[in-house]
Amino acid sequence: MATDAADRVGIGWRPELAAGILLHLSHIDVLEILADSFFAAPRRAIAAMRALGREIPITLHGVGMGLASTIEVELPRVEHMARLADVLQPESWSEHLAFVRAGGTEIGHLAAPPRSVSNAEGAVANIERAARVVGTAPELENVATLIEPPGSTLDEPAWIGSIVCAAGTSLLLDLHNLYANARNFVRDPLVLLAAMPLDHVRCVHLSGGRWIDAPSGAKRLLDYHLHNPPCEVYVLLEHLAAKISRPLTVILERDGCYPPFSVIAAELDAIRAALAKGRNRRVLLGAAA
Repeated sequence: MATDAADRVGIGWRPELAAGILLHLSHIDVLEILADSFFAAPRRAIAAMRALGREIPITLHGVGMGLASTIEVELPRVEHMARLADVLQPESWSEHLAFVRAGGTEIGHLAAPPRSVSNAEGAVANIERAARVVGTAPELENVATLIEPPGSTLDEPAWIGSIVCAAGTSLLLDLHNLYANARNFVRDPLVLLAAMPLDHVRCVHLSGGRWIDAPSGAKRLLDYHLHNPPCEVYVLLEHLAAKISRPLTVILERDGCYPPFSVIAAELDAIRAALAKGRNRRVLLGAAA
């Protein structure tokens, strides 16, 4: 079901969606597995996922390493990923450019760390350590934030660009996270998209969020994963597909409030339509040049 440009459209595996996913495998190009959910899973669950991986490409997505930190990533967490990757043989794995713990305390959130040179250097060191253990470097995901990270000396695109370039890895571009950060801090989402290191993008996340009240009385867009992606995110995907020529893998994320799978299937179709529109625009611009 991939597009003519060899783009792929997939979905994050969730147990609540398993029946719908298995019934619609012909409509899905790739599955993204939440790796942390399988680190302590029973053997039968891992064996079932391995069998599924023989039918459809899978990728692993981590949430708990906390790579974007001057604190050294904990080796047992990386080893969990390495063991799971060895069993499931995914085509790739990814993690967030996020800060999640300090001094043994888990903050329970994928927080945006200070965007500083020292933090970028710490992130690169952690990425390189993880790559040595797992055997390949992770794709790195941008995160949403409700506040500008204190102590930052770089803007988000420059900070992310410095890390992915130094680490020699790919950017997993979450378009709703990008959209949320643009709206929360009064930036044009298309300008923010253009400033990102797009040469490093191979994979894309799409999800939805909700507006909340900040203590100041202002509104903030929270990346919530319980809603359909807004139309603005599909516009960003179309622009991205028009800007770069390499194939993209686009993953739809949903973590709760699951609708009937017919709604999910329609969202996958909407992703393919946005990709096709962007690719067609790229062809037309090339013909006009």
